Amino acid sequence: MSKLLELAAEIVIAHVSQTSVNKEELLAEIGEVHNVLAKLYKGEESEGVTESGETLASGAEAAPAISVKKAFKKDKVACMICGKEMKTLARHLKSAHEMTPKEYRQKFDIPKNQPLAAKNYSESRRQMAISRGLGDNLAKARAKKAKSKQS
Repeated sequence: MSKLLELAAEIVIAHVSQTSVNKEELLAEIGEVHNVLAKLYKGEESEGVTESGETLASGAEAAPAISVKKAFKKDKVACMICGKEMKTLARHLKSAHEMTPKEYRQKFDIPKNQPLAAKNYSESRRQMAISRGLGDNLAKARAKKAKSKQS
């Protein structure tokens, strides 16, 4: 069993190196991973665990951890699968849930025009691009490309 605990710790360390978690989440995650590994070791079929601690039979879908309305805030965006809050979802979806933004939008019926990033984060990135003149550079590059096509 100590090997299982070591393996669970290694898996959680790999996950936590990509996402930030608090102490309670870390302990819960180690426990969940250990339980799943123990079941797999015994040859049992593993079950998923929802945020509320309810178990789901394999193949069953969990209800969203948070509603669409509450998921998209001005300063943070919450993942509707696990409930974690961050500035942008794209990287989290790929690393934590092995899901593309398109699949995420389809699963939770999120409109295409809804950005998967916090409004303040998007605005700060836009302002940074403007201050660096990236829009001007793009316009110059497009004009140069159009001019070379005409020649």
